[in-house]
Amino acid sequence: KMRRFLLSFVLGIFHLASVCNPAKIPSFFALPRPRSKEKLASLTERLLAAKAESGKTFDEIANELGLTNAYTCQIFLGQAQITPEMAVKLKAALPKIKDEDIRIIMSPPMRTFDSDIIKEPNVYRTYEAIMHYGEAIKMLINEQCGDGIMSAIDFYLTVGTTTGALGERRVVLTFNGKFLPHIQQDSDRATIE
Repeated sequence: KMRRFLLSFVLGIFHLASVCNPAKIPSFFALPRPRSKEKLASLTERLLAAKAESGKTFDEIANELGLTNAYTCQIFLGQAQITPEMAVKLKAALPKIKDEDIRIIMSPPMRTFDSDIIKEPNVYRTYEAIMHYGEAIKMLINEQCGDGIMSAIDFYLTVGTTTGALGERRVVLTFNGKFLPHIQQDSDRATIE
């Protein structure tokens, strides 16, 4: 009974700490991510409702958080994890986000996508552009950096706009990924002793 009491007491202290200052929450107290599409959609819906109520754009929230606008969107879509320090900033930027939802997005996400997303015209056209220019992109990366790839883990993406020569609005996507060279697979380095 004493153990149960102590555990309840400690959990209560961490709950109070989370309400007062989410940065004080140890990462092991983050709530598990929802696995079902319906629960993830519900989390996203609640996060987007808090954003809508604030009247802020993703760019404005990203500036308050010190993140890229694309990464900020990923947080709202349940595709990125926030640190305890970021939890404090997010709660300050959007006070209507529930503490429970803050704790959920502090846990590692199941990074995935809905396969139907490719049918959305904006996504399809971006995919088409990457596929059309893919070989040229590969050749330029290899020419400028050597034999290797662009990381999608150590990676920054920003979405912006500019004005074209004829005054038209244009979309600017910036992919900024660390170059990862392929290695020569020397046999003396292939095993661990």
